[in-house]
Amino acid sequence: MGRRLVRVSSPDKPYFPERGLTKLDVVRYFLAVGEGILRALRDRPTMLERWPRGVFAGAKIATRADNRGDAFYQKRLPAGAPSWVRTAHITFPSGRSADEVAPSELAVVAWAVNLGTLRFHPWPVSRRDVERPDQLRVDLDPLPGVGFDQVVSVAHEVRAFLDELGLVGYPKTTGGRGLHVYLTIEPRWSFGDCRRAVLALGREMQRRRPDLVTTTWWRDQRDRPVFVDYNQMARDHTMSSAYSIRPTPAALVSAPVGWGELDDAQPEDFDVTTMPTRFAERGDPHAGLDDRAYSLEPLLELADREDLTVPPER
Repeated sequence: MGRRLVRVSSPDKPYFPERGLTKLDVVRYFLAVGEGILRALRDRPTMLERWPRGVFAGAKIATRADNRGDAFYQKRLPAGAPSWVRTAHITFPSGRSADEVAPSELAVVAWAVNLGTLRFHPWPVSRRDVERPDQLRVDLDPLPGVGFDQVVSVAHEVRAFLDELGLVGYPKTTGGRGLHVYLTIEPRWSFGDCRRAVLALGREMQRRRPDLVTTTWWRDQRDRPVFVDYNQMARDHTMSSAYSIRPTPAALVSAPVGWGELDDAQPEDFDVTTMPTRFAERGDPHAGLDDRAYSLEPLLELADREDLTVPPER
C-alpha cells in the first residue's frame, strides 16, 4: 500500500507526565506494536477515545450527561481526515447512523494517535457486514476490590468450557483488573444472538463457580465478585482493543496474553514502556485469533434449552 507521511503535532506535549511520556512516545509505542494493534482494528468500525491534552490529575472524559471534559469519544469520522482513512457506515440502536473510522493500515492508527487517541473501541463486526458480528467477546468484569487472581480463576473456567464445546478463546487484560476473552465466529448471527450466547456462557460459569460469578445486570444487586457482562455484545457497545492504553497515570495497556501466562501475570506488567520489548521478543499472542471461525450453535443451543432472553436494544 506504499508509505504514508503522518505529521505529529506538538510531539513533546506531556501525555503521561507522571511517567515522563510525551505524545511522540505514545505514537512510537503504537508503531512498535503495529502488527498487533492493526490486527485488532483492521476494517472494523472503531470509536476513538481522544485525550488531546494527555492524562493529568483531575482529567475526566465527557459523557452524555456532562459534555464538559478533557477527553471525549469520537464516533464519527473527524473533520479534515485524510482521504486514505476508510470508514464503515453503521447504525446505532437509536436509529441514527454514522460513518465511523475503519482502520485499514497502520498510518490510520498513527493519525488517530496524533489526534489524542489512547483507546480504540472497535465493533465486533467487519465493514463488509456491519450487521453480523464476527467476534464473540466475553467481558469478565470484577466488582471494586476484587483481586485479579479471582478473575483469572474465572477465565480458566471459561477456557475449559469453551474447550468442551470445541471452541478456542484468546484472553487479554483490560489495563485494569478485568479480563476479556475473544473468539472468532462465523458472521451468521445477529447482535441479539451473540448476547444470548454470552449470557448462556455466563450462566454456565455461574453454575460452575457460584462463589465467584454472577450474570445479574444491576450492580447493586450483585452478590458475587465477577460479572460476565453479556451486554457488551449489544450493538454499539464496544470494548477497548488489544494494545489500547488505559487513560490513567500508570499508562497500562490492554495486553493479549497466552493462557499459560495468566497465573503469573498482573495488569501492571504491561505498559507503554514494557510492551514494545515484549512484542519484539514474543510477537502477538492473538496472532492465531482469526485462523478459524467457529459456530455459535453450541452456545445458542444451550441458551434455547434454558429459554434465555436478553433485554431489547435501546
